[in-house]
Amino acid sequence: MKRSYKVVDVFTSRPLLGNPVAVVLDAEGLSTGAMQAIASWTNLSETTFVLPPTTAEADYRLRIFTPRSELPFAGHPTLGSAHAILEAGRVTPRRSGRLIQQCGIGLVELTVDEQGGNRQLTFGLPPAKMEPLHTAEIADLERILGCKADIETAPAIVNVGAIWVVVQMNDAASVLDLRPDFAKLAEFERRLGVTGLTVFGKREQGDAAIEVRAFAPSCGVEEDPVCGSGNGSVAAFQWERGLLPPGGIDYVAAQGRCVGRDGRVKVSVDASGKVRVGGACVTCVEGSLAL
Repeated sequence: MKRSYKVVDVFTSRPLLGNPVAVVLDAEGLSTGAMQAIASWTNLSETTFVLPPTTAEADYRLRIFTPRSELPFAGHPTLGSAHAILEAGRVTPRRSGRLIQQCGIGLVELTVDEQGGNRQLTFGLPPAKMEPLHTAEIADLERILGCKADIETAPAIVNVGAIWVVVQMNDAASVLDLRPDFAKLAEFERRLGVTGLTVFGKREQGDAAIEVRAFAPSCGVEEDPVCGSGNGSVAAFQWERGLLPPGGIDYVAAQGRCVGRDGRVKVSVDASGKVRVGGACVTCVEGSLAL
């Protein structure tokens, strides 16, 4: 059976510079095992499977897989899948350009902004739950990274469906210079029951406020090129740590330079701390899977 298939580059309007997600548009009838096998085969950070919703509130249902496991939510797959579904004419945005995605964490609202033939997609980050790392865990993490974290802010675990350990570094250069021990990091992630590690540092110039990197070797992804849930978790972390203006802020994050990409993530945090994450998408591959 042939199933419609796209690969969408997310957080870029130029092909090959963002984070690709594989989207299987006709996923009905596939077992969980088959979905995991396809995700392992594509070997991208995530592969998604589009299904009919099981609630009238949603426009579609999405299952999201890394090469090794299923996630209840992830950012760039949410945006890339919505782009693919809209492009294929499978759904029409509701009033005010809204889409409602059903996934493992529940319902996620997206907004669609079409201007001059350019589409910008934005999702509302699920509510973040934060918990501190113990002193011994921070020490382990610094050994894995080979350097100290920023002394002003303590690392934390941020759960938005995907669960990230978030660490602020001293600056963008410190982020770009990191060479983590991936074997030890994978063990650390499994021990804490987290998806991966996201680090960030302030940039002093350019079009972006911060530089971000995300690592998830326990999921089969040593470095995620441009990560939506990771960037959302960084925003939630900054809000909780008092690093953002109390009235809210819009900013751009850069990610992907260390793996040959040039992604840009648009982040918005309102006065109540609600986070929205968005960017551009472009389809790079269209075809079908013969299964």
